[in-house]
Amino acid sequence: MAFGNSAPATLLKSPREIDIMARGGAILHATLLHAKAHVQAGISTLELDQVVERFIRSHAGAEPAFKGLYGFPGSACISINEEIVHGIPSRKRLLNEGDIVTVDVGVKLEGMYTDAAITIPVGAIDEETQRLLEVTQRSLEAGIAAATPDTHVGDIGAAVQAVVEAAGFGVVRELVGHAVGFSPHEELQIPNYGKPKRGKKLSVGLTIAIEPMVNVGTAKTRTLSDKWTVVTADGKRSAHFEHTVAITEHGPRILTLPG
Repeated sequence: MAFGNSAPATLLKSPREIDIMARGGAILHATLLHAKAHVQAGISTLELDQVVERFIRSHAGAEPAFKGLYGFPGSACISINEEIVHGIPSRKRLLNEGDIVTVDVGVKLEGMYTDAAITIPVGAIDEETQRLLEVTQRSLEAGIAAATPDTHVGDIGAAVQAVVEAAGFGVVRELVGHAVGFSPHEELQIPNYGKPKRGKKLSVGLTIAIEPMVNVGTAKTRTLSDKWTVVTADGKRSAHFEHTVAITEHGPRILTLPG
């Protein structure tokens, strides 16, 4: 879940706590794959949200982290096409062939939180949209690669920004990644733009959600009247990919992948 305000203080995690997050992250990864398998034309975003919640709760001790968070009604943020983040699940919102849909989910396990997102094509999509998905995924990979001990938050943002802007797309600046672990959102913000060697130095034990949000057109956004759904200002499409990552002495460890 993208974030833009203050949050509880950032705390470093112990190896044990990171291992708990990795177990929750494996459930989260499986949840996103399960959701992807259910994405098809005609399904409503409410049905997809129910698929997500049932799957998470089928794992002993696991809970959907977003359910009721700040008053959010769903277990997943489900955003279609020009919706960047925080789409509210609805029985009235049906997926259509050629759409893209972002599923953004958090899992709580043994008191620890993880956060991840993917953007999924609904059937065949056009060439520009396919390139949008590929560029956004590559920008996430670049951001993760920059998340090493003694580098800085700015190195992550600069890596993401370089990939996105080289492709001619817009990187959202009004929403950011964040530290995560003891709560869904911790104090440290992780922008998807920046300059190398700027911002907080990354330390071993820090756990962060890196989440590029990339628009075909302008980087500018607006929020709908529901006060949750954030859309592109020009109505063009947006993609969003996210992983929870731990900073370790050996480099970045992606906690929302298995193994």
